[in-house]
Order: sequence, then C-alpha cells, then structure tokens
Amino acid sequence: MKTKITVNNNGSLKIEGEFYIVDPQGNEYNLQGREVVSICRCGLSKNKPFCDGSHKGHFEHNAVAFDLPPRKV
Repeated sequence: MKTKITVNNNGSLKIEGEFYIVDPQGNEYNLQGREVVSICRCGLSKNKPFCDGSHKGHFEHNAVAFDLPPRKV
C-alpha cells in the first residue's frame, strides 16, 4: 500500500500506510504498530511531533490542493 498523507483543514497531517518516522539523528519513533498517525502543524501539541488536538480553535488553514511550480534544475 502506498503511503497517503492528508492535509486536514485547520489541523494535522494524517499519515496512513506503511511508513516510519525518525528524529534528526535517525532514531526511529516506536509507533507501536500504528498504520495511521497525525502530525502536528500548529506547534501547540504537548506530544510533538504528534497531534494531540490542541489546535482546535487556534489554527486556521483551509487545505486545498494546488500544483507546485516546476522543479528548479
């Protein structure tokens, strides 16, 4: 299964599928077998990098897909 990342309105990035997450040193987070997690985008979570719902009422972003500009060569 391909990994899917959903940008939620006014909230987190939801990651689904087969994936792993590492810190800057390359140490892997123990996800305890989860195949779905949400990553904080607002910076308010007490469980960073994971979402704990602290964004509710404090973070606004309407997620609408768009095309990125062409890659620089």
